[in-house]
Amino acid sequence: MEAENKGIDQKLFEHLNAAYNKSSFYQLLGLRIKSLAPGKAEIVTETAKKHANSQGMVHGGLLMTAADSAMGNAIKTLGIRAVTVDCSISYLAAAEFGKDILAVGEIIKSGKNIFFMEAKVWGDEKLLAVAKATFYKNGVIEV
Repeated sequence: MEAENKGIDQKLFEHLNAAYNKSSFYQLLGLRIKSLAPGKAEIVTETAKKHANSQGMVHGGLLMTAADSAMGNAIKTLGIRAVTVDCSISYLAAAEFGKDILAVGEIIKSGKNIFFMEAKVWGDEKLLAVAKATFYKNGVIEV
């Protein structure tokens, strides 16, 4: 599956997609960009046994990482680099092995240097988790 550009600068899209695909952590988890739009990002992965916690369930850390990644990449679609300074997540349902999870991150409100974000994590049209985060701008993306 190739990432879909939904309205951001093509050079920025290519840069973000290439950088994401080079991340060893994202590769380890199997995370991929599904789509990027101005102020919004969708991240997807198929759950596998490698994502299991000690109870034999999909680890919540996978959902948290997907949510954080979706929120961070939503900011990057504006050509802005930012880091997470605070994040919380509410788990609503368990993810199932062998199914895709989709994290959709978007900007709720932004100031000069602070971004308030939200991500929803879905599995088979079921809401699995909702995350909220604050990000701090630490630069711009040069492409």
